[in-house]
Amino acid sequence: MSNLRIIGLIVGILGLFLMLKIYRGPKWKRLNFVLFGLFSISIIAVSLYPDLLNTIAGILALHPEQRGRILTLLILSNITLWFLLLSFKTKIDKYAHQFDLLLRNLGYEESSHILEDKIASKKIAVIIPAYNEAESLKELLKKMPEEVEGRKLGVVVIDDGSTDNTAQEVEKAGFLVVRNKINRGQGAASRIGYDVLLKHSKIKIGVTMDADGQHLPEEINKLVKPILEDKYDLIIGSRILGKRQKETFLRNTGISLFSKIINFLTGLKLTDCSSGFKAFNADKMRTLNLREEQFQAAEVIMEAAKKGLRIGEVPITILERKKGETKKGKDWKYGIYFAKTIIKSWWRKT
Repeated sequence: MSNLRIIGLIVGILGLFLMLKIYRGPKWKRLNFVLFGLFSISIIAVSLYPDLLNTIAGILALHPEQRGRILTLLILSNITLWFLLLSFKTKIDKYAHQFDLLLRNLGYEESSHILEDKIASKKIAVIIPAYNEAESLKELLKKMPEEVEGRKLGVVVIDDGSTDNTAQEVEKAGFLVVRNKINRGQGAASRIGYDVLLKHSKIKIGVTMDADGQHLPEEINKLVKPILEDKYDLIIGSRILGKRQKETFLRNTGISLFSKIINFLTGLKLTDCSSGFKAFNADKMRTLNLREEQFQAAEVIMEAAKKGLRIGEVPITILERKKGETKKGKDWKYGIYFAKTIIKSWWRKT
């Protein structure tokens, strides 16, 4: 018996021992037990009877004289590792979702005692995720209308773990601020805002907008009106149909490309898939399975399309940021993560 086979035999026996030691009692997990057991038994079997690999090697046209057994082992081990990786990734996603629910509940509970005064009497609510946007919010919140289309407007700012005076500026302006314990991203912060809306049945329409001052509060009515008229369930504010002051060539190209990809995957005809300025029917928002920490604009569209929501666009104006620094990062990095969000949202079960 070669040294390699002896090592394999030892590894297989050790694997069986660890399997029986680790996965017992309260740690018993059937799937882990089976996977670990099959892996260890396979190593032992191949070490004792290497000819078992000849059949597989022959199917793959990897002949023994071409080190077919080694290549076959490498292929099988890679398949096994990918399977284990997907299994662990599924568990991590589950824990991440539970962590997300925990932080959302903590943020909501801390502010629940003042919700009745600030939000419950409103019919429309604006959600503004904010991370270190004290200067921009100071100017933006001054422009918020008290009513939109004859309905009282409430504002909920989600302080996403800011280290500046974001929360203080919101409170000074007289609006509700919900604090996220740590900085998690626009998508995670927005979900806390959705929780506030969905737990107050009087709020029929929600609006999301950025905290950087690039969206105009006076255009909220343009997004809300088609929903009030029951023409759409989700309205996206499009800078392509409207106006924009300044954006890089790469960013413009990315918006156009990703919009085409989303349209192909969903059958929609949107022009601006990355807009954070949108309005939605609050009751319909309950049905969406939102999980992404960042780049939620694409996720909301993909999920809404899966659930059959009526999605439309209206022209809006995008201003140039005047204060603070962008949190979007470099254009190429933004594009990579945006593409990742599209793929994950499309693949995810409804």
